[in-house]
Amino acid sequence: MDYNIRDKVEWTLVFAWEFAKKYGLSLKQAFNYLRRFEGIKFVDRNYGYVHTQSFTSMVDDIAEYCHKNGGALV
Repeated sequence: MDYNIRDKVEWTLVFAWEFAKKYGLSLKQAFNYLRRFEGIKFVDRNYGYVHTQSFTSMVDDIAEYCHKNGGALV
């Protein structure tokens, strides 16, 4: 299913902001971390699922995913 790019970008931005708040990062640091450890790629590939979940749940789940890809935050 194709999703509106604006909706995807807005959801990803809010998600990154929630991730940043949880881990005490700036928004830029959060995006860099999520990009480096493939969290943004996960969101892009699985948007159909992730956007239906709570931000709290997805922050925890994607932090774990990034951790499995070498990230230090959990």
